[in-house]
Amino acid sequence: MQSNGAGQGQESTDLSCLNSAQNGESSTAGGTHSNGLLSSTDNGNGVGTSNGSATGPGSGTSAAPTASGSEAGSLKKKKRLSQAEEDVIRLIGQHLHGLGLNQTVDLLMQESGCRLEHSSATKFRNHVMEGEWDKAENDLNELRALMHSPNAIVRMKFLLLQQKYLEYLEDGKVLEALQVLRGELTPLKYNTDRIHVLSGYLMCSHAEDLKAKAEWEGKGTASRCRLLDKLQTYLPPSVMLPPRRMQTLLRQAVELQRDRCLYHNTKLDSSLDSVSLLLDHVCSRKQFPCYTQQILTEHCNEVWFCKFSNDGTKLATGSKDTTVIIWQVDPETHQLKLLRTLEGHAYGVSYLAWSPDDMYLIACGPDDCSELWLWNVQTGELRTKMSQSHEDSLTSVAWNPDGKRFVTGGQRGQFYQCDLDGNLLDSWEGVRVQCLWCLGDGRAVLASDTHQRIRGYNFEDLTDRNIVQEDHPIMSFTVSKNGRLALLNVATQGVHLWDLQDRVLVRKYQGVTQGFYTIHSCFGGHNEDFIASGSEDHKVYIWHRRGELPIAELTGHTRTVNCVSWNPVIPGLLASASDDGTVRVWGPAPFLDSQEADGLNENCSNMDS
Repeated sequence: MQSNGAGQGQESTDLSCLNSAQNGESSTAGGTHSNGLLSSTDNGNGVGTSNGSATGPGSGTSAAPTASGSEAGSLKKKKRLSQAEEDVIRLIGQHLHGLGLNQTVDLLMQESGCRLEHSSATKFRNHVMEGEWDKAENDLNELRALMHSPNAIVRMKFLLLQQKYLEYLEDGKVLEALQVLRGELTPLKYNTDRIHVLSGYLMCSHAEDLKAKAEWEGKGTASRCRLLDKLQTYLPPSVMLPPRRMQTLLRQAVELQRDRCLYHNTKLDSSLDSVSLLLDHVCSRKQFPCYTQQILTEHCNEVWFCKFSNDGTKLATGSKDTTVIIWQVDPETHQLKLLRTLEGHAYGVSYLAWSPDDMYLIACGPDDCSELWLWNVQTGELRTKMSQSHEDSLTSVAWNPDGKRFVTGGQRGQFYQCDLDGNLLDSWEGVRVQCLWCLGDGRAVLASDTHQRIRGYNFEDLTDRNIVQEDHPIMSFTVSKNGRLALLNVATQGVHLWDLQDRVLVRKYQGVTQGFYTIHSCFGGHNEDFIASGSEDHKVYIWHRRGELPIAELTGHTRTVNCVSWNPVIPGLLASASDDGTVRVWGPAPFLDSQEADGLNENCSNMDS
């Protein structure tokens, strides 16, 4: 943090700690406590002596004859405050002033020998809040010498005059407002576009119309406080502290602690009232979804895929047993129950995709499957069974964001765009597709192919470009909600994170066992801060997005974990599908006593040590 008051030259005596003689000086703003900066008239008397401040040569002895020399020396040393200590005192003073504890602020400034802000800044603040615009404009001349940027004066003057102009208009003083616009604002030759906008407000028929068009609170404390906040940004902190500086620092500290917390998985509340400032922020691993909540055993063969719906209310699982099962998520208990079974997928189900509105679900099969099923999830009816040719391989699918189209393809060179009835809209020849994803713009489709790369394809202008190039086959990939990051499962390498915009490899995550099986990883948790992946060593691995080492290893499956899916609405709910024929639902530790909860740790290895 930049130390306040640096580089202020001759003004440093006004901005740092003052001797006790200066403590007794009255401010030019009078003896009020309206800004919390002014000392009471008796500050140099008995109060000062009780604080140990000397008022002159020998005054310490006469004022406190019982004080020993060592005590006086100790008190004198307290006056030698470091720059950091002065800053803290000023921050406390500003905070107390905001609470209305003005006498306490006066006493703090007097006893410490510090001044909360420059006296010229105090006058300026008062004149702005009282709407004395001419005086406030004169104050800017005094502040000019204290500012780093000469151009800032023009900007500050513009803001002052703009407020003055709007207040005249609200009061119905159109001629005075016009004079401000023509005679004061325009000659500044600053932000002429804004001046044109301001001139348009002259046509407003009444005050409410003006407030609506100008997006302005109107004349009074609220708009003037907002104006003062803007003006303060141009003043060095040694002259006037930024508004609510202590709250800002505390909020930053809380956010930083949350940011560094390995297991923080809830929505960030920017209010300081929601946290304790007396303790560091720590999330327990027991609050994290790494304990088995439920084991779903209704499939009778390997489970190849699982995916939560976009609204988080359902889970779809696909299996080698030729069925898709739709599970309903209880919003209170987060338990899953079987909703319906979709049958008839002769080759098994290796990939599933929910439509953006969760009305439809598309199911694909393994490499030798030439068919694609489009189900109405609400009715359980098959809307479309699509097959262009028995020689096709349709193993992957992705929905267009409009919900009216989808793209599908496979490793035999098929790459189609279709409507909901399975009609072929476009095709791209010669692309051996491994995995697909539609970006949010509705035009670009990402496809990983057999050349160990991900390319972007535009079906509108038939252009394509290389985005990601790996050295080993890309078995699957998924994209973050904002479209910026891609998570790749790379054969023999594991899980890689790519930045699609900058086209760079961001991170390689360690721990997972990845051969040439297709394993699907996912982003998840609040703000997608976490990454989860299945593994051939029968485990589920979880990483914090910014760390290469896993923060949890989830055990329980007895064969390869093919797919994981994190609930997009419930951050504490995770599902995994395995060749052992089960789907495991993971959540926080149940509400048990401490000994029982510790006994659950075999399900979730702690990896943060």
